[in-house]
This record gives sequence, C-alpha cells and structure tokens, in this order.
Amino acid sequence: MKKILVSLLSFYPALLLAQNNNAPSSYELHEITITGYLQTQYQRAQSEGIYSFSGGDFSEHSKDRFMIRRGRLKVDRVDKFSSIVFQLDATQNGIQLMDAFIQFHSPKSKAFLLTAGLFNRPFGYGIVYSSGYRDFPERPRMFQTLMPRERDIGAMLTFKPQNAFKFLTFDLAIVNGSGYNARDYDSKKDIIGNLGFKFDSLANKKLHIGFGGSFYKGLVRNDTDGYFSYSNGGYVRHAGSQYENWHARRDYYGANLQLQYDNSFGATSLKAEYMEGTQPGIAASSSVAGPAASTSFSTQPATDLYLRSFLGYYLWLTQKIANTRFTAIAAYDVYDPDKRISESAIGAENSNTSAGDIKFNTLGYGFTYAVNPRLKLTVYNEHVVNDATQLPGYLNDLKDDVFTTRIQYRW
Repeated sequence: MKKILVSLLSFYPALLLAQNNNAPSSYELHEITITGYLQTQYQRAQSEGIYSFSGGDFSEHSKDRFMIRRGRLKVDRVDKFSSIVFQLDATQNGIQLMDAFIQFHSPKSKAFLLTAGLFNRPFGYGIVYSSGYRDFPERPRMFQTLMPRERDIGAMLTFKPQNAFKFLTFDLAIVNGSGYNARDYDSKKDIIGNLGFKFDSLANKKLHIGFGGSFYKGLVRNDTDGYFSYSNGGYVRHAGSQYENWHARRDYYGANLQLQYDNSFGATSLKAEYMEGTQPGIAASSSVAGPAASTSFSTQPATDLYLRSFLGYYLWLTQKIANTRFTAIAAYDVYDPDKRISESAIGAENSNTSAGDIKFNTLGYGFTYAVNPRLKLTVYNEHVVNDATQLPGYLNDLKDDVFTTRIQYRW
C-alpha cells in the first residue's frame, strides 16, 4: 500500500491536471504525449429494456450486458505559447470525438488561458471532473439531462492567479449551446461562468476544502407557433404566429462544495452540488422516451417547447478503508424536471403533463479496489425510485435498478 501511495504522490501535480478534462496532461513543455483509459463492465438491470442513465438504455429484450463504457485516447502537446488537446472515445458503438481544443497562454505565466474548440462546459464541479478519476461510474442524472456528453463548441477564458490568490479559478465561456453538434440550429450563443475556490492543507494539512458557484445563460429557438408554460398544476399552451422563431430562456444556477479530511482510518470525502433553473424541453411521446423529454437537444426540436422549472442535486461520500486498497462509496442524486408539479398530478386529464415531468431519486452504493495505481475494480448498485403518477406505465415505481461491475485501466 505504501508503494502505491508513494507512486501516486510522485505525479500528484500531473494527476490534478488529468482530473480536469479542460487541460493537457501537464503544462510543462513537452512533445506529443499519449494518455487514456479503458473501462469494460458487466451490468444487470432489474427489468428488460429499461431507460437508464447508467451507461445508456438496455435493449428491448435484455436486462444484462457486457460493454465497453469508455475507451479514451488523449493526445496533447505543450509549447512556449500554446497547448493542444485531442481526445477520442472508442467503444462497441464506434469512435467519437470527445475533445479538440487549443489553449493559448503567456510564455511566462499560465494565469490567463484562452481555450478554443470542443471542450467540457465549465459549469460546477462534476462536469469537468474526468471519468477516469471519478470514484462513481457515472455523472448524476441532472448533468446527463441538462448537459448531455458534457461538451460544447466555443471559446473560453480562464483566470487562475499564480500568486497569493492561487486558490481562485474563474472561467467564462461562449458556446453554441447545441452541445458537441457543430450544426448550431440558431444564431444565438450561450454564456457559461464558473467561479471556484480551493484551499488545501488546512488543519495541519489534513483538511481540504473546495467550493464555487456557476451560471448558464442561454436560449433555445422555438420551431412552432406555440409553447407550453406552467399553470395550476399542469401546462397551458400559448399559441400565435409571434411564437415561431421565438427563443425560450435556458438559465441554470449552481453551487458546489468539496470536503476531504485525512484521518487515521483513511481519507473521508464529501462532495455536493445543487442546480436549479429553467429548462426548455418537449413532451414525452411515442418517439421520445419518458425522461428524455426534459433533456437539452443537439438538434432543433420539431414540437412545441415546454418551459420547466427544474432542480437537481447530488451527494457523493467516499471513505478509504484504513491501510487497505478499498474505498467505500455512496451517492444520492435527485432530478426533478419541474419542481412545481407533484407526481400525483402527472397524467391528470387536461394537465398536458407527461413522463418528462417525473422526478427520480437514485441511491448508489458500492466500493472500489485499487489493484495498482493504474488498475481499478468498481462494484456498484443503483436503486432508482420514482413516485406513482396517473400515467400508464408510471402508475408505480419502475423496476429500473442497475448493478455494475467495472474494470478500468489507465495509462
């Protein structure tokens, strides 16, 4: 165990950069460096064909599967004035571009960085935190709903002082708003801002604290002559030619907190994040699965927009088990697409509600085992709960729990 700790500490600065998806492997001058990780896993669901945020939906007649969850290959280079990052994801579904950006900086300081290309949206903590270092198999439901695939195309200015204020980081980005899809479906652009603070080595170097706040200000074009807004426990439609090419607000606000205490039993870590705001979505239909109706879209929605007032949050708790290679992990996350609507009212006559309005709570628990600094085993179970509604198919809690066993190798 001591050898593992020594090995980790020896590349601690590089490890911190690697945890941030919007950075090269190191800002030290270097020629092409190749890093990456592979995650292969077995999953068993509670029912066949479930809609799932644990690596994607299950096939119609299947409730267990082997899959390559992520196969990342990252190439980066840093010279005196700039750096370049290019990352691919190769799985059984093919090869996808994940990151492709150039960063510019002063040759004497990295206090200011200008990033241009495809990069992670700089919102909060959980979005930019690399899946190769995260203890939990997946990001919370709220992030997968509001910012699917985490990335967008645009430009970002980062300010991170190198002096007495090095505990501060500020990001400001302007992006298409349509995610990784280069075909932006309107001429509007979205603004993302993030302010973070991090204090290490407090309380005799045992306490580590991070916290911050974020905002997202965007617009979504309406392609029809009407939209729906909340009224008296349901939705009402507003119709008129003035609503075609009208833009709905897409506004998010968030706060996050990270605490870690290094104790004699093992490091204890608590991470939490909260979001609320307005999310333009659509109604669930035969062609759009229930929860997917409240997601952000990479292409122009062809039906009326629904303006939902959402909230979401997660809690992550990890406990390293003394001098072993085990870490116990537990998580709780909540996503409520519209906090103004009770579940019992969803599906009521003339309410215009749908499965896209259902609140889901997820309790996850399991452990990780560090075989060595590169190889990690994760065993994790997710218990997903939704309250009963009046909608057919959602009259009771869905049987959509998922058990995951994953092996990851990182190089």
